[in-house]
Amino acid sequence: MYLTKLRATVLALLIIPAALLAEGNNPTVSELQHDWAIANYQLKGDKQEAAFESLIERADAAVSSNPKSAELLIWNGIIKSSYAGAKGGLGALGLAKAARKSLEKALKVDDKALNGSAYTSLGTLYSSVPGWPVGFGSDKKAVQLLEKALEINPDGIDSNYFYADYLLQQKEFEKAEQYLLKAQSAAPRPDRPVADAGRQEEIQAALSVARKKMKRSDS
Repeated sequence: MYLTKLRATVLALLIIPAALLAEGNNPTVSELQHDWAIANYQLKGDKQEAAFESLIERADAAVSSNPKSAELLIWNGIIKSSYAGAKGGLGALGLAKAARKSLEKALKVDDKALNGSAYTSLGTLYSSVPGWPVGFGSDKKAVQLLEKALEINPDGIDSNYFYADYLLQQKEFEKAEQYLLKAQSAAPRPDRPVADAGRQEEIQAALSVARKKMKRSDS
């Protein structure tokens, strides 16, 4: 009887981590989120580049160990797309393509993981990358993905901000302001204070741009 209970206890301990991973509570995701926020918002120059390269290695390793984790695939894509934006130049396109591949895999595993973040990140990539023949950028694809992200997470800070950013690119300034204000009033994420602070600064900067453009068009 004792051995039976012991085996049951050991089995339960083996099963619990798998269940947590399936629910998106993998501690690796939290670590990647935190370290990405530091790299993206608090580091510059060589330090930022080194941090992103280290993050990519860790994210790739995590995905290799857990290839069916939509959450890890999403963060693999976010890290690579963020580094592409920071790096720029010819090397950025390769990173953007790798990010797209990871995010598309995440959608196939669970398109609603992390409140539809794969749609947000993929839509942002399509709106930022040059179109054919240089890259894969597409405004049509971008808006479809960003609107799907909003459908899944209508009150999220990121889903609203990135849709507003797309609208700014399209010179739809009044509409962009509406979504920026919604992003600004989004509920704080207690586990992501650095990311929230950085995003709020971006929102404020985007609001300033939108309002200046609106004021010029009225004068």
